[in-house]
Amino acid sequence: MTPARRTPPGRAGRLRLRHSLDVAERGADLLERKLRILRAEHERLLRAEAAAGQTWRELLSEAETWLLRGLLLGGEQALGSAAAGIAPAEVTVRWSVFMGVRRPASVSVSVPPRPATAAAPSNTALAHAEASYADAVRAAAEYAAAHAAAESVGAEVAGTRHRVRALRRHWIPRLREELHRAGLALEQSEHEDGVRRRWAAGAADRRPSA
Repeated sequence: MTPARRTPPGRAGRLRLRHSLDVAERGADLLERKLRILRAEHERLLRAEAAAGQTWRELLSEAETWLLRGLLLGGEQALGSAAAGIAPAEVTVRWSVFMGVRRPASVSVSVPPRPATAAAPSNTALAHAEASYADAVRAAAEYAAAHAAAESVGAEVAGTRHRVRALRRHWIPRLREELHRAGLALEQSEHEDGVRRRWAAGAADRRPSA
């Protein structure tokens, strides 16, 4: 629905359009400030994501190297024995809200220790692999949280940018055009009213007296 279809004629309509335009312009200004803050935060999160990803890949590569050495020394049976009885890691994500965006703020990983009843790794390489994979799991959780945070803020950046464009390129120009038309219509109406009043006054003057 266009502003003209829901705006009353005359001064009241022009005032309503003026108010709508002021609100739209203030809203666009606020959204642009929000967008600048979001973009800066998004860039920071992208850098953090890249660093976390690099750390994870390096630790994973190291763990895989130790695992391969352990398999060469002890075979798959040694790996199965070393993994028996090991509980899974637990990941806890803490969330925060930034500029209306809910995103992961931090993550912690709990890697349970090897139970006393579990068999120890049969060679040193597998022991190193176990420790390295624990580090890689922690790094993977950090990377996943960083990726999710960057993705959430990035989506808000895109949405805010779209709203700013809608205001600046469509809604505000439309309101300005409608306000201009309302002003012209009001001037025309007032001019016609003035002409009618002058005509009525002149007619009264020309009327013969009793």
